[in-house]
Amino acid sequence: TSIREGGPIEQWKTRKGKEAMRAAAGELPPLDPPPKHPEGPLTVHFLTGEDFWYQTLFCFVSLQQHCDVRITPVIYGDGTLGARAQNYIRRVVPWATFVGRDAIEDRLDTHLPASRYPTLRRRRLEYVHLRKLTDFHAGNAGWTLVLDSDMLFFDTPTRLVEWLREPDAPLHMRDSSESYGHSRALMEELAGHRIPERINVGIVGLRSDAIDWDTLEDWCRELIEREGAGYLQEQALTAMWMAGREREVLPRPDYRAFPSLEEGRSPSAILHHYVSHSERAYFQSGWKRVRQSLETESRSTD
Repeated sequence: TSIREGGPIEQWKTRKGKEAMRAAAGELPPLDPPPKHPEGPLTVHFLTGEDFWYQTLFCFVSLQQHCDVRITPVIYGDGTLGARAQNYIRRVVPWATFVGRDAIEDRLDTHLPASRYPTLRRRRLEYVHLRKLTDFHAGNAGWTLVLDSDMLFFDTPTRLVEWLREPDAPLHMRDSSESYGHSRALMEELAGHRIPERINVGIVGLRSDAIDWDTLEDWCRELIEREGAGYLQEQALTAMWMAGREREVLPRPDYRAFPSLEEGRSPSAILHHYVSHSERAYFQSGWKRVRQSLETESRSTD
């Protein structure tokens, strides 16, 4: 692990960069609200908590910075998101909305009751990432775009904004390598279709009311019973749900998972998703470029 992360000195730099990023998030200047989209609000959804709110904030700020219409972040708490973190986010993004744990649990009890969906309800408690499926989509209607927090935008995500305006098919990123945590053979047996290659759910848009929860309950149970509880199970289930369906893939050169250290220092992509050992590029370089860009904009408007 130390070798992959550049050795002890680089690990120390990454850790210090992470600490500095968290501190800097508490001092970001409030955003000037751009005009609303004339045809209705454009929303993106985040799952976050006490350990990740500052990443969520930097991700959204970097997105809004490159969009000329207002994007509303809808932020779901993971059970650890406290008032202080919410206030930090509200100070920078006054139009942010929050969905608390009680509201989420009430909706799940109505639309995804534990008596009917025991595996999904139990698994979302053990494996927080599954909430990107259950919590955002169960009981909701229409299209929902979910973003991971450990991402940064460096240019205008034109295609992403176009999709927000007129979604017509599921949307996702392409991963740097296939990471489902389950065998392709089992996934395809259960789904009944060839599994799409290298789906990455750092950005994923689904039509919430089109999801068949009975099917996902069966798939989740079968995956666990036959191959164990994989760490990337929500990515596997999403890939299985998209199998055999029309979908849109954001182009990897522009929307890049696992950027190299060099790409992290000098971004050519629109977006970086800092998965796995690309944290070095994230905490040492990426967020600092976003802050510097905000400071440059602030000076130019003074």
